[in-house]
Amino acid sequence: MLRVKTSVELKNKLSNTLRNWLPILQSSLSDLGEAMAPFVEGNPLIDVKSGYEESFELRIPKKIQYGYVQNSHSEAIEALTIQHKSLYEVLEEQMDTSLFPTPISRVVATHIIENLDEGGYYEGDCDLFCAEKGITLDQFEKIRLRFIHMEPVGIGARNVSESFLFQLESAVISDEGYTLAREIITHLEELGRYRKESAFEEAMRIIGSFKNPPAIDYLEDSMQVIPDLMIHNDPEEGIEVRLNDRYYPDITIDAAYGVDHPFVRDKLKEAKSLIDALEMRKATLYKVGLMIVEYQYDFFTGGAIKPLTLKTLADEFGHNPSTISRAIANKYIACDRGIYPMKDFFTTAIDEDVSNAAIKEYVGELVKNESHKKPLSDMKLLEMIQDKFKITMVRRTIAKYRKQLNIAGSSERKQLYLLGR
Repeated sequence: MLRVKTSVELKNKLSNTLRNWLPILQSSLSDLGEAMAPFVEGNPLIDVKSGYEESFELRIPKKIQYGYVQNSHSEAIEALTIQHKSLYEVLEEQMDTSLFPTPISRVVATHIIENLDEGGYYEGDCDLFCAEKGITLDQFEKIRLRFIHMEPVGIGARNVSESFLFQLESAVISDEGYTLAREIITHLEELGRYRKESAFEEAMRIIGSFKNPPAIDYLEDSMQVIPDLMIHNDPEEGIEVRLNDRYYPDITIDAAYGVDHPFVRDKLKEAKSLIDALEMRKATLYKVGLMIVEYQYDFFTGGAIKPLTLKTLADEFGHNPSTISRAIANKYIACDRGIYPMKDFFTTAIDEDVSNAAIKEYVGELVKNESHKKPLSDMKLLEMIQDKFKITMVRRTIAKYRKQLNIAGSSERKQLYLLGR
């Protein structure tokens, strides 16, 4: 009888811990306090101290400050502690304005917002959307062009030129400068022909102040993240995996509450279960980090990311892939090569030896070193990739990877090079 009772109690404890563990596991490190709030509220035995109260210098070892070194400590603290609104939150707040007064205009605006790339450019299939909603392309475009009045200026444009035209509408510039700037933006490839115009310098000064991509401020914010793991490659000691546990909330339990009551006993169990869940989060992510290093050792020593599926790690853990997917969602790894989302280490193999991450890295290198006078087209990129990796691909896959890397098309890159951007 005693054995059965003990087994039931242990099962209940594990059940409570696991119930707490999943939302805590899924949360990013910066949102961990918020994820814990439902388990803390109404429990007088728990005292939680924020993980952000100590100085920034004490939290990130100097040898592995990684992506933070370009900022001052005060900027880093501000970036890590102030909650910025996301691009989508900012845009959704503007949905309630007079810009979109009708149901269909709000439907179109929502579609556009949901189909922005990371830079803020619209990349949705408007033909399919219009067919599904029973509206014309002309109606769609009239609504999309209202984004010209939204913040950040230039959002919702299809390309660099259109984004610059959006931004020009709100720029402070003379009539002559406006006319010339509009002409230059429309014909960027013919920049030389406008140099003798009297308003050329004013027009170029305004164009040079425009943001590209329009959502660049939000891209910069998105880089200010707190890594869950820090991986350092020491030439003498090898690769070190460290859990960034100094940012975890500090939980104190008042075990000597002074009242022997079922309510107090229940709250004490809940508090201990929360601590267990927090420790399970740490242990899970640390193990994920060790396994990522094992499978992606070449990357941490200067090589490319290899094909690795969630199922591979799930089998090692004894969990299903969806649990591993939760574990790596919104998590980051800081290493000698920068700060990377954990999901970047899980790639789909193009063939047995080549991952899509390796292809993307090569595309980035090719564009970085291309001729500014004759940027590489997607077809040329495809040829070079197929030649290097000895694989067969299609052009649209290259275009997809290029967009994911936030790299403009060859014609747009040529325009940007002409502008010196």
